[in-house]
Amino acid sequence: MTLVMGVDSSTQSCKVVITDAATGAIVREGRARHPEGTSVDPAAWWTALEEAIAQAGGLDDIAAWAIGGQQHGMVVLDAQGRVIRDALLWNDTRSAAAAADLTAEFGADELAERTGLVPVASFTITKLRWLRDAEPDNAARVAAVALPHDWLTWRLRGFGPDGPRGAVLDELVTDRSDASGTGYWNPATGGYDHALLEAALGQDAVLPRVLGPEEWVTDAAGRRVGPGAGDNAGAALGLGAGPGDVVVSIGTSGTVFAVSEERTIDPTGTVAGFADADGRFLPLVATLNAARVLDSIAGLLGVDHTELSRLALAAAPGAHGLVLVPYFEGERTPNLPDATAALTGMTLASTTRENLARAAVEGMLSGLAAGLDALRRLGVPLERALLVGGGAQSDAVRGIAPLVLGIPVEVPAPGEYVALGAARQAARIAVD
Repeated sequence: MTLVMGVDSSTQSCKVVITDAATGAIVREGRARHPEGTSVDPAAWWTALEEAIAQAGGLDDIAAWAIGGQQHGMVVLDAQGRVIRDALLWNDTRSAAAAADLTAEFGADELAERTGLVPVASFTITKLRWLRDAEPDNAARVAAVALPHDWLTWRLRGFGPDGPRGAVLDELVTDRSDASGTGYWNPATGGYDHALLEAALGQDAVLPRVLGPEEWVTDAAGRRVGPGAGDNAGAALGLGAGPGDVVVSIGTSGTVFAVSEERTIDPTGTVAGFADADGRFLPLVATLNAARVLDSIAGLLGVDHTELSRLALAAAPGAHGLVLVPYFEGERTPNLPDATAALTGMTLASTTRENLARAAVEGMLSGLAAGLDALRRLGVPLERALLVGGGAQSDAVRGIAPLVLGIPVEVPAPGEYVALGAARQAARIAVD
């Protein structure tokens, strides 16, 4: 049996799966927590990765491996390969003003054409501009910029200030999906836009070499190492999503992303024009309000999620006119950061526990359906929705989703799909 390893280094934790390269079956696995916060010392990720690998039985019998990880995080290195400051994660919003500045300087249309993105605080380019403006001494020390999965791959291959292979910055590697979330990679050319990097950081820097989907490098023991992927692209790979599929992930926030043969360009910034891990594209829409909508209404009604589902399914479609606009935390899609939630259509007949539960589920799903509509407007074909995340385990969500989303819905079994996607990538390169 040929074994491969896939890793998901997410915001919350590090998950490791060891799988049979031929069948994809999980043989062993491990997990370790990451610290909380939006600014994290990458050394904590390294410690968690070592712990999770040890829990999964180690690397000695592994033929190949790959790492998937949270997108956008800024890992800046000096000329000796040392981390200069804590990494700013995707959910660190201190660079919001920097995003606005970059958009004002270049224009949304031009940035969307050059990178597929219109800057928001999530993207790496905005964090580098923030570093330039807020910490100029640290910015001046930057010799290389990596993303979380790039840096972990580099370290596990044996590179770094204390690694057996030395701090060779030119050995940093990444993949096109994670590069596409930086804001300085061009999906049309497949190369970095160094002019944008310099506009953000104030200078050029070493960037990870972008490997092709089945290209590989080696670690210190000679094992093959895949390019890895950003988390959403890794999940799409793990789910086996292809053109026509749209993944609807219902977690604390919501994400809607599709596998597309064609790149998308959206100057409004609603759809981020990411790449996938297979040489295609992964246009993505993010919403702020997802599973917490159900949490809020369940709490209001004083029930658990099982009972909330039962109540929602007992009501008729449309909840007799009761409508919940679910913008409890503002909203990103549509871009209404100061919006609040609203409940309308209240009459003596419509205002029941069942209808309120139904309106909560329909309202949350309508917010995600807006993401599907944004993809459709860009010509992305959508034929099947794959419903994942904690919210997808609700009977009411599964039952009501096809009506609201307007396409057939499948709910894959819960799984560590980012890590499984990385393992699937490793399996492709395990043998010639």
